[in-house]
Amino acid sequence: MELALQAAMPWRQRLKVRLEMPTVQRSLIALILVNAVILGLETSSTVMASWGPWLIGTDKAILAVFVVEIALRLVAHRLSFFRDPWSVFDFAVVAVALIPAAGSFAVLRALRVLRVLRLITLVPSMKRVVGGLLSALPGLGSVTAIMGIIFYVTAVVATRLFGADFPQWFGTLGDSAFTLFQIMTLESWAMGIARPVMEVFPFAWVFFLLFILASTFTLLNLFIAVIVNAIQQEHGGEDKPPAGNEIAQLRLDIAALRNDLQSVRASEPGARRIG
Repeated sequence: MELALQAAMPWRQRLKVRLEMPTVQRSLIALILVNAVILGLETSSTVMASWGPWLIGTDKAILAVFVVEIALRLVAHRLSFFRDPWSVFDFAVVAVALIPAAGSFAVLRALRVLRVLRLITLVPSMKRVVGGLLSALPGLGSVTAIMGIIFYVTAVVATRLFGADFPQWFGTLGDSAFTLFQIMTLESWAMGIARPVMEVFPFAWVFFLLFILASTFTLLNLFIAVIVNAIQQEHGGEDKPPAGNEIAQLRLDIAALRNDLQSVRASEPGARRIG
């Protein structure tokens, strides 16, 4: 029955349905994972000495499959392919691998590993997480601006207070900003920076504690809160996405309904056949 309905669909529509079949999607995921392992093995000179030609040949074969898959999607979707950001991402990742990695383009050979990122577009849960992160960018921009203001103010204060006695940490505005970033990450801030400064300025602990409370415990948690909220909205704002076979079945049902409607119209005297 499904085969008959597929046969009644336009060939571009049939191609879309077949490309979205779960078997095809799972096969692409498997190829991406195999390709990721191959790209990792190519970094080992010992492995390349023994299996180099096989690994390179397999990598090229998998790349050829990706190129064919992108070409078929272009044929099926035509210009609408480039209206989907995820499709454009897939196209760019595969296109980078086709650039000759020689001469000034030798650095692009290392970018072949970007093909592994195609896994994000094929796994719905990963796609939703990335979508949530992208939707959080405006909120993250506001938090970043607030953090930049706090960093600038505290860097100016630290340079004026501690710059003369500790030029290696607070000699310039840039040095102070980098030192404060280290303190924000809580990397050796107490024994490495705060206590030596407190030997000269006993009340310097007030400055460092206030900065840590404002930056580490407040602003970084704001970053996390904005991201978590965006991901929750991404999950809550959409229904559970249908599986690939459900999408294909829905398109088949639409095609069957269309054919039934054409039959009814054709049976009526003087009725026009709908396109």
